[in-house]
Amino acid sequence: MSLLEIKNLNVKYKVEGKEINAVRNISLNVEAKDSIGIVGESGSGKSTLAMAILRLLPEKIVETTGEIIFDGINLLEISENKLRKIRWKDISVVFQKSMNSLSPVHKIGFQIKDIYKVHEPNATDEEIKEKVLELFKLVNLADRVYDLYPHELSGGMMQRVSIALSLIFYPKLLILDEATTALDVVTQGQILDEIMKLQEKLHLTRIMITHDVSVVSSTCKKVAVMYAGYLLEFGYVSDVLTKPKHPYTQGLLKSFPSFTGERKDLRGIKGSLPDLSILHGGCIFADRCEEATSICFREKPKMVKFSDSWNVACHLVVGEDYE
Repeated sequence: MSLLEIKNLNVKYKVEGKEINAVRNISLNVEAKDSIGIVGESGSGKSTLAMAILRLLPEKIVETTGEIIFDGINLLEISENKLRKIRWKDISVVFQKSMNSLSPVHKIGFQIKDIYKVHEPNATDEEIKEKVLELFKLVNLADRVYDLYPHELSGGMMQRVSIALSLIFYPKLLILDEATTALDVVTQGQILDEIMKLQEKLHLTRIMITHDVSVVSSTCKKVAVMYAGYLLEFGYVSDVLTKPKHPYTQGLLKSFPSFTGERKDLRGIKGSLPDLSILHGGCIFADRCEEATSICFREKPKMVKFSDSWNVACHLVVGEDYE
């Protein structure tokens, strides 16, 4: 059963007389208790997609069309007041370096209590503290953190506070946007392990946005590969990251070192992201693709289906066309 259905989502920024097409015709189903990693280069539209789901993009300069159906409700059609009741309670997010949002002059417990009362104004201080300390145990934080200031915590501890804060109402959907990027490798590994345990214990549905393919391979069931606003490949990690079909996915994997198996030279993908203010007639990746043929420059590829959950948008692969 789908918890989140994204249908033909387009996000366009209107800045300095230009229209930047940051997300183009994205359709994606997220099932309950799923864990989906979204990967791609910086500028691929990953964070814009997350912000669009939460409707956090500035409406004055952004045009969003399509459907974002969460638990049967189209988030793009409801009022801001109704959305506020869903945001954080049913859908929460941990942003990159979200620890920087903590106030340096207030204790951790005071800040969390203040946020909790926005949604539950009648909750007592004792009730809130009891719930927060329970969450601290889940993310491996000591009770004393409740009475500490942010400057008394390490980066990893502050990020754990951010994760605990995102889980305070036990949301149905948790979005992590580069949530561990600023941390050292050991701390990152510890927090990722804790996130996976939390997902199992709290029956969370998780979307993890990252540029690190290894994070997705070790912590997610499915992976969505984005490039220049388009979804190019989607499927189970065991399929996409071991037998990638799209040349862009193959390029991403060649640029990442492997600690097992045959050692190969790392190769970057030549060129750079296209100008997103220009409409492209063919495949968005054609200019950088070493396997591109004439049709790749003329026609947009349709999404090709290989199984119920493995789809690829490429002229060079053959499967069951479902569009």
